[in-house]
Amino acid sequence: MDKAAVRWMRTAAALVLGALGGATFAWLNAPLPWMLGPIFTIAVCNLAGAGFAPPIAVRRSGQWVVGAVLGLYFTPGAVARMAALGPALIVATLAIIMIGLSFCWALIRFARADPATAFFGGAIGGASEMLVQGERNGGSGQLISAGHTLRLIIVITLIPFSMAMLGVRGDDAWLPPPMEISVPASLALAACTGVAAVLAQRLRVPNAWVLGPLFCAAFMAYSEILLTALPRPLINIGQLLLGVAIGSRFAPDFFRVAPRYLAVVAISSVTGVVMALLLAWGLASLSGLRVATLLLAVAPGGVAEMALTAKVLQLGVPVVTAFQLARVVVLLLSVGALYRWLARRFGWRVAPCA
Repeated sequence: MDKAAVRWMRTAAALVLGALGGATFAWLNAPLPWMLGPIFTIAVCNLAGAGFAPPIAVRRSGQWVVGAVLGLYFTPGAVARMAALGPALIVATLAIIMIGLSFCWALIRFARADPATAFFGGAIGGASEMLVQGERNGGSGQLISAGHTLRLIIVITLIPFSMAMLGVRGDDAWLPPPMEISVPASLALAACTGVAAVLAQRLRVPNAWVLGPLFCAAFMAYSEILLTALPRPLINIGQLLLGVAIGSRFAPDFFRVAPRYLAVVAISSVTGVVMALLLAWGLASLSGLRVATLLLAVAPGGVAEMALTAKVLQLGVPVVTAFQLARVVVLLLSVGALYRWLARRFGWRVAPCA
């Protein structure tokens, strides 16, 4: 049997195990069961030596579904309400970047990481983009990737479970109006968002398979084109694919690579959630939004993961998505210049081509 066939068989096995994990978490009434269940199931299997490494198509397919689902929340009413949140959005973006700088300080001070690894490992932006820039400036790609993975797992586990335990749930005023499922409209939506994902990738847009479908679906929702709801099983499948992809980042030696570094990442991630909660509390008085919604909006997690949590808990998907996107875009545009400024100030290494 050739290697490609073996890889696809292993991918199928990972998806089956991930589905069993999702079903188990759903049976336990856990939050985000179809994402967290697969994450923990595949992570445990890989830590035990299973070696699941699904092709990138698995992750992209999950991102595609999630991006399209989130985009449908940007109705004319939601966008009109978002227009008044500009000041809160600016404050939140700057504050979350400062939290990322505190992660950098902690990694240098307590983990004794080199500046490039600490800066790009602590920056709360797209993990793949931070990895590229970190390696370009002489940082450890392995540590940067491991740190971002561990932080993501901690944040997307800690926040949903904490909210579930506290009974936090919205009466979401940001929900789109009820719509029936239309098979022709769903197929057209899939085609349009798929083209948008490919186009975004060709244009080298970061996180293209989330942002391409998201912006396309948002445009269609705002323009009231091809209005349709998406079947819940399809949404669960998207979460399953994303969860399997995230869980597969773990390897048997994951926690042995640099235990001191990962311990600092873990502690700083929990501290970052507490700092995000305090920030959300302050922003609530500025914007009039719920603290829970703003916590998801400023949490040091991923766009898709935080927005999915908002969807499940009915806590303002457009707000969470917009705040998370603003932070990612600003950071991606400024992270190189910010690192060079800090390097000049503190004598850090800067790659000639950076």
